[in-house]
Amino acid sequence: QVQLVESGGGLAQAGDSLTLSCSVSGDTTCMTAIGWYRQAPGKQREPVAAIVKGGNAEYVNAVKGRFTISEDNAKNTIFLQMNSLKPEDTAVYYCNALNDAARVAQGLCDQPDYWGQGTQVTVSS
Repeated sequence: QVQLVESGGGLAQAGDSLTLSCSVSGDTTCMTAIGWYRQAPGKQREPVAAIVKGGNAEYVNAVKGRFTISEDNAKNTIFLQMNSLKPEDTAVYYCNALNDAARVAQGLCDQPDYWGQGTQVTVSS
């Protein structure tokens, strides 16, 4: 089992910065990637950024150049630095840990992924 706890959300104005944190605990041996998703009111949850095991970071186009994902392995924490915030960034942000699909299929890992409880980010214009 993996536990994910997000923090750092809040209210911001357009152009401001916020940093989200995701504290990771539990058995991460099956984990192959960890990242952030967001869900705006009335919309589907969408990926934002992720770090693939081995260190490569990936971003959706909407946040490239503005958001930075990073990890502190010593603290078992993932961060999402969000700069130049826009009202369209308003959403609940979720931390997601993805397990290796092949190992899940073989029954070596208990489930495909894990989610945190989410943290609200609201950006006003």
